[in-house]
Amino acid sequence: MLRIHFGWRDLENIRIAQQPEPLWELMCAVCRLQTSQGLVEFGHWRRETGRRLSRDRRASHALHTLRTVIPASGYIPDFLTPSVTGECLEAGLDELRATPRDRLAAELTRFAGTRPVPGWMRGPHEPAVASLKLVSDALRASFRTLLEPHWRHVRSAVVDDVAVRTRDVLGGGSAALLEGLHPFARWNPPFLDVDYPVDRELRLDGRGLTLVPSYFCWRRPTALADPDLDPVLVYPVMKQPLDIARAGEERLERLLGRTRSAVLVDVAGHRTRTTTELARALGLAPASASYQIGVLRGAGLVVSRRDGKHVEHTATPLARNLLAGTGTTFRGGSKT
Repeated sequence: MLRIHFGWRDLENIRIAQQPEPLWELMCAVCRLQTSQGLVEFGHWRRETGRRLSRDRRASHALHTLRTVIPASGYIPDFLTPSVTGECLEAGLDELRATPRDRLAAELTRFAGTRPVPGWMRGPHEPAVASLKLVSDALRASFRTLLEPHWRHVRSAVVDDVAVRTRDVLGGGSAALLEGLHPFARWNPPFLDVDYPVDRELRLDGRGLTLVPSYFCWRRPTALADPDLDPVLVYPVMKQPLDIARAGEERLERLLGRTRSAVLVDVAGHRTRTTTELARALGLAPASASYQIGVLRGAGLVVSRRDGKHVEHTATPLARNLLAGTGTTFRGGSKT
């Protein structure tokens, strides 16, 4: 169990990452690829990824490099998951390449206590710069192979979870947010007791806590090993198997086009959806989201109404019948 100690300042300084974090997702995905965990959720993704790797020697080599420092269980060096970057892979890789030499040495020494340090991380002269560039390149290549084809679905699942957590905060404050982390964490003021593979204590000491929702995190949360780094808790979100999510949308895409079908599926998956929420969930410019909504509204698939400063959109019965006919499933919010 991981026991996180909160003070009143920490309760005022809880943050939620608004988008999936590429390096955390990638680290979790590499772990999932090495196990049989989540046969339903990840089975098709593993098979598809295996076929892609078998056809791409460079991608396979990049993944092999990562596996030498990202085991399926046990200690993983913290420099591989730098501070939250807001869905910007390159910003995270820049920070990784700037890891101080003394920190890199300390984390690799700790890693060596659990398993052999790979040869490419050892060198007689200036090993840090070359090694960090090598692992950065391997992370970039592996992201393209493992995650990029599915990133839209990953983002959608994470944004849906953020919407739920945000409602918890608005309805009951920080306590409601922490209580909502059940069943993989229990809020027992002033402690958050987290399901964790080893016993640890983490004292926030006024630094607060960043919650990072993750698609590829499985069953129990994970955190940085070094208690002196900015505290982060990565936790699993509700997820739909990637092959099921994609199959229905592919049918719809042939009818409406990729962007418009994604907009309709997202709106139908929620009771109401504002243009801003829609744009954030799908990674669209607000003007593009507004245009697509206008086309769907003109076709009788979406209705819109103003609520204060926002315009809320809802899928019509015709849209729901269309989605049901294509076998498209809903993610996230209520369908009523």
